[in-house]
Amino acid sequence: MADDRTLGGDRAAGRPGLGLDVAGGTATIRIDNPAKRNAMTVRMWRELPVLLDRLAADPRVRVLVLTGAGDTFCAGADIGSLDELLGVGGDGGDGQIAAVVAETALAAFPKPTIAEIRGHCVGGGCQLAVACDLRIAADGTRFGIPPARLGVVYPLPTTRRLVELVGPAAAKYLLYSAELVDTAHAARIGLVDEVVPADRLADRVRALAATLAERSLLTQSAAKEYVALASAARHGGADPGAGRVAYWEREMRTAGDLAEGVAAFHERRAPRFTWNPPGPGQTPAG
Repeated sequence: MADDRTLGGDRAAGRPGLGLDVAGGTATIRIDNPAKRNAMTVRMWRELPVLLDRLAADPRVRVLVLTGAGDTFCAGADIGSLDELLGVGGDGGDGQIAAVVAETALAAFPKPTIAEIRGHCVGGGCQLAVACDLRIAADGTRFGIPPARLGVVYPLPTTRRLVELVGPAAAKYLLYSAELVDTAHAARIGLVDEVVPADRLADRVRALAATLAERSLLTQSAAKEYVALASAARHGGADPGAGRVAYWEREMRTAGDLAEGVAAFHERRAPRFTWNPPGPGQTPAG
């Protein structure tokens, strides 16, 4: 399966949009606004959750990669639409809400997500990268969260997710200073999982995505939910009770991945896992 398009834009005309390519079980979303270092427009923020819903429901997609067109990941929000994003001069701020909604949808995507990062990963770019499960960066990438340069209050859900990833002290440094940091700093605080030479980034991400696509999506989805629940519990979040544990144990016993994995182990062959999560709006019974 292959699908190559730009949503909300026209690449030939140079309009910004979200590019999509699907091949070999991996969907790749490209932030495509190269004239502004792939800055996110309000329209792009609003389109992302719609696209994610579609990919979540596609049983052929097992892994999602988020990257930027050309030589940079994302330089943040489009400064030309900053007033619309923040609701300056009115009671709005619908654009900032759209950014948080998009970030939340990315974090909740029920399949493994990888941010493939090069160039600049700043502001909204960091917001999106942090919402991914894994972050692989090219050496030389620069990271930053610049609201303190503009007098912008960083959203609470976004701040919470950043703190969960890098810890309070590192989050305060990034938020207070608005300084750009290099890949060594980013790796030291846990902002990225791997740093690779720039000319090996695409190959490394492709290989990792292929590995994840071969694994049990049942195991991965359960682990993703359990990690989120463990994180919430640390901060006094509601205990989902035994229902969710019972659901995942029932899926493990009945969905077929466990039988396939054991059979493949005994037969000394690669397993062919088939489980997929329920589509949007199909809430699994707890």
